[in-house]
Amino acid sequence: MTDVVVYGATACGVMAAVAAHAAGARTVLAEPGRHVGGMVSGGLSWTDVGDTRVLGGLCRRFYDAVADHYDAPLWEVKGPEPHVAERLFEAMLDGVDVRLGTDDLPDAAVVVDASYEGDAMAAAGVPFAVGRESCDLHGERWAGRQPAYRPSRHNFSVVIDPFRDDGSLLPGIREPELDQHGWPEERLGQGDGGLQAFAYRVCLTHGDERVPFVRPAGYDDHEFELLRRYLDATGDGQPLGFVRDLLPGAKCDVNSIGPVSLNVLDGSNRDYLDGDREAVRAHHRRYTLGFLFFLGERGLLDGWGFPPDEFDGGLPHQLYVRDARRMLGEHVLTEHDLFTAPQQEDVVALGSYNIDLREVERTWRYLPEYERTPAVFNEGYLSVAVPPYPIPYRSLTPRREDSERLLVPLCLSASHVAFASVRMEPTLMLLGQAAGTAAAQAARRGVAVQDVDVARLQDDLRDAGAVLAA
Repeated sequence: MTDVVVYGATACGVMAAVAAHAAGARTVLAEPGRHVGGMVSGGLSWTDVGDTRVLGGLCRRFYDAVADHYDAPLWEVKGPEPHVAERLFEAMLDGVDVRLGTDDLPDAAVVVDASYEGDAMAAAGVPFAVGRESCDLHGERWAGRQPAYRPSRHNFSVVIDPFRDDGSLLPGIREPELDQHGWPEERLGQGDGGLQAFAYRVCLTHGDERVPFVRPAGYDDHEFELLRRYLDATGDGQPLGFVRDLLPGAKCDVNSIGPVSLNVLDGSNRDYLDGDREAVRAHHRRYTLGFLFFLGERGLLDGWGFPPDEFDGGLPHQLYVRDARRMLGEHVLTEHDLFTAPQQEDVVALGSYNIDLREVERTWRYLPEYERTPAVFNEGYLSVAVPPYPIPYRSLTPRREDSERLLVPLCLSASHVAFASVRMEPTLMLLGQAAGTAAAQAARRGVAVQDVDVARLQDDLRDAGAVLAA
């Protein structure tokens, strides 16, 4: 029997394993995939960091290593190239028993679930929530369904007909519920279990050595009729998020910029957690390769291609699962905790990034004009600034009756709105370090995770460079 098992070699999981090992615990890091670093080495190179003053400890150590690698000042490099990030994480794991390609967890005094999906938590029978809740549940202003027609750079600035000539919906649009008059229902503020869009965050290059985009198997350009209509309506020069030299090595980390992007908004991600995950990944891969090929055919990606030294010259190995399960634990972090920044006696990390809810679905509405004109909209996007706020240890622990030997720093106990801020990779690194340090203490003392000496935990985190007060 080992002391601590960390499930999921995400950046959060790496930090949890490194922290537990540094605290003297016999530590195993188990990962079902073949890589370490999660999204940080899997396509999300340009990482949103928030207020860098709150990023200490192992997170700061990682970004110091990034700066050293590129001989640049701290935070100047937008993000490491994916293969560089993975090497840096591997170096941090020196001495940790890392087991890739396995779902089997050895017996341990404490388990840390650092997966994006919260699979170890679910397997342990710990209750959880999925998707957005009603605004009434926690009294949150920004919870639940949002106005589809809210203006933003991620919504349509022109009217695009959502229907084919035969009256069927174009591919990629989710059919809304209709009221008795045939109007799509808004149901603003209601919970519907919707998840933020998933995507593959591709890495591209404009360097001399690049892998060209090719027609993917089964490609059908009719699947991109919405994109064609959008480009025809706005002009082919619309920016699509490809920024030269955003990353070192003549590379670009492509995010979801614009109303039609790498985000898949047809609701297919709702089948991910309890359905055929590989089928969902395959659906997203097929869309992403087709999207790039379609743009290339129109001459919008001239000079771009896949870098041959990243992901074998293709798509990343990691699907961007922006949110999945969220534990129902000792303390549910909500937007009130973010905006009012209350005193948390058991603070173990500070969050600081915006409430960043990406689009949930692509749907359609009738414009409230003289005639019933249908138009395509993206629904769910929000970006709301928050001050630095404390995240309590109680949000990492299950309720005692649910488990005494599990910590959940990634799919922590938070509302959908609060998680939209916490989910940023640097914040998750902070929480991973806190969970790993706490797990080592619980294993050493032979106590439940709820009985960890929080004052000692805080001292240990501060000694390791963590910032616990803004």
